[in-house]
Formats: sequence, C-alpha cells, structure tokens
Amino acid sequence: MASKGKVCLAYSGGLDTSVILAWLLEQGYEVIAFMADIGQEEDFEAARAKALKIGASKYVLVDVRREFIEELCFPAIQTNAIYENVYLLGTSLARPIIARAQIKVAEEEGCFAVTHGCTGKGNDQVRFELSFYALQPNIKCITPWRLPEFFNRFAGRSALLAYAAEKGIPVQQTAAKPWSTDENLAHISFEAGILEDPNTTPPKDMWKLTVDPQDAPDKPEEFTIYFEKGIPVKLVYDNGKEVTDAVELFLTANAIARRNGVGRIDIVENRFIGLKSRGCYETPGLTILRSAHVDLEGLVLDREVRAIRDQFVTTTFSRQLYNGMYFTPECEYVRSMIAPSQKNVNGEVRCAVYKGNFMVLGRSSETEKLYDASESSMDEIGDFQPTDASGFIAVQAIRLKKYGRAKQEKGEAY
Repeated sequence: MASKGKVCLAYSGGLDTSVILAWLLEQGYEVIAFMADIGQEEDFEAARAKALKIGASKYVLVDVRREFIEELCFPAIQTNAIYENVYLLGTSLARPIIARAQIKVAEEEGCFAVTHGCTGKGNDQVRFELSFYALQPNIKCITPWRLPEFFNRFAGRSALLAYAAEKGIPVQQTAAKPWSTDENLAHISFEAGILEDPNTTPPKDMWKLTVDPQDAPDKPEEFTIYFEKGIPVKLVYDNGKEVTDAVELFLTANAIARRNGVGRIDIVENRFIGLKSRGCYETPGLTILRSAHVDLEGLVLDREVRAIRDQFVTTTFSRQLYNGMYFTPECEYVRSMIAPSQKNVNGEVRCAVYKGNFMVLGRSSETEKLYDASESSMDEIGDFQPTDASGFIAVQAIRLKKYGRAKQEKGEAY
C-alpha cells in the first residue's frame, strides 16, 4: 500500500495513543511519534521502544519543562488562575506548550498532518486543535475519536484493551483499573472507568503523586517561598536548603507537597464542549505556590488593583486556558495585563504543610509598605484618626437611609 503521507502523532505511550498509532499504520500513514517531556514520570526509553515496535518510523522527544513552568505555570500563579473555584488547570496549562512543540516537530519532519488521541467528548481536542490552527493555519488534523470508522470499532476501553492484546501492545491500563490519566510537572488527572460514577469514592491505590493525608508525617513541614513581581524565585526548606532555578524550585515544591498529602481534589466540572465531567486531580507544588502567592497579595497589592485583576484577568485568563484559547488575540491581550498587576508583589511567605493542609505562618516584604501596623493597631492611635470614620460612615449611609425610608413608605420588610 502506498503511503498516504507522513503524520505527527502526539504520543503518550498509553492505551489510546498506542492503539491510534497502530490504527494509523493500518490506514496507510507513516507516523512520527512525538512526545513532550513536560515533567511526567515516564520511562521515555520504554516509550520510544514501544512506539518503534508498534511501527512508528521515528520517535521524537522534546523537553519542554522549563517553558511550561516559566511561560504557563508562573503566569497562572501570578493571576491565581482557577476554574470553577477548585481546579488549578493542570491539564489546560500544558496544552499550549505541547501543541507548539508538536507543530515544530511536524514542520521539521515534513508532516502534512498532526493527530492526537483526544476523545470527541473532551476539552483537549479543542485545546490542541485550536492551538494547531493558530500556530500553523495550513496544517491538517486527523482526529480518530471523531471518525465513525474508528469510534464504531473501538466503542469502549474494553475494545481498546482487546485490540492492544491482539496487536501485542503492552499497556498499563487493565480491566480492573481502566481509568485514563494525564500527567505533567504540575499535576496528574484521573478520569473514566469507575470514576464516571460521581458517587464512587476513588480507591486509595488510584492516587499516584501524593501520600494519603492520613499516612503523611505527624509533624508539620515548614518552608519559605520568596516572590519577585508575583513569580516564585526562591524556596528555602529543610533548615536552610534553598533552590532558585525555576525547574528545581517547582520540583522541590512538588516534593514537599507530595510527601505531606497536599493537592488532591475530586470534582464534577463543566467541560467547554457542554458536558459535565468527573475528574480527580493531584496538583501538589502548584497548590502551595499559588496559595502562598494569594496570601502575599493581601499584604502588598493595592485593593482596587487586586479587585480589577480578580474580576477580569483571573477569571478571563482561567477560562481562556480551560477552553483552549491561549493562542488568540484576546488571550494575548489579557496576558499583557498580568505583569502590571504584579510589579509590587514582592516578599516572602513562611508556610507549613500538614496532612493535606497548607498553612501560612507569616508574611513580610522589604519593599512594599501598604500595611502599616500603627494605623491598623487597636493599641495606638497612629496617623489614622478614629473621628474620620464618622464622616466616612455618614457619606456611605446617605443612599441607604433613602433606601430604608422608601421601603418603610411602601410597607416592605427586609
């Protein structure tokens, strides 16, 4: 059979993409297996051997850990990014970086198309493909999970497992543990299988990154995080050890949080595509870095700047990340607003973690002086005159008195 052309597959080494690799070969495509090292705990040599054994003509591994941290995770910390008040966007943050690296490999290898293993019901198909088309408008995208000849053949994970067994493809998933995972330096996600029942408690052996909080150490672990312009620049831990390199700092934050059981969530979320989804996530290091940043802003950030940032930048950027709109003019515009809001977020936060909990022990800043202890103190007058509050309250009460009288005249009760 003559080749239909060369395609670049976003290959994870897991069940779906291993089956897709074999299926693409059946369809007559030459496949370049692309893999991004984005901090997942993966045996990359085993993944390479597996891809080549299945039939990929080439395996390309690209280390994108540093750009992932510096270009996506740090801005997420600066904005306190969060989706539906719980999810720290671990999967969403990784997609722009992976997509950009995949397009570059596809161009270098002369591929006419890119392809992925995202399902037709999930968010990732949107995130990847919108990124692909923004980065390379002429690229073609092959989407197996949206092709009837594929999804009718592989109606469920049991069919995928049977195909893998038939083709001699080794996979980690089993009939007993069929959930799907996605891992990077910031987090790991668990979906599908028994987790599709939102009332089913995740089994203890599902969780991978973090110690069960009940099994975590019986003594709190203390550490200090230093920020410059909202970015974590130094972490001091274990009686004086310190790290400043971005990757090492993130890895250290992960290690501290993981051994103390910090960063687990179990939620039902609203996917961009319109469906609800149950997901379990472990986000250890990002949880403590973000939480420390939130606390420091209380000390050093002007309240109106914080309010505008919270109301517009945080919510909009979080939604753009979740919906796959990173490489868009509107996201570029929102990202331009992050740095100005963070120029005064400088200082340190003393923290502790204990059995799944994060605590702030104290915070300070040598450069930002918005907090004045004498003004706020209950034990001294300071520069703030209590009598000034009378006029402040009187002005604030003008409209409320009018509102109250109007309700009285109408006989309405609160």
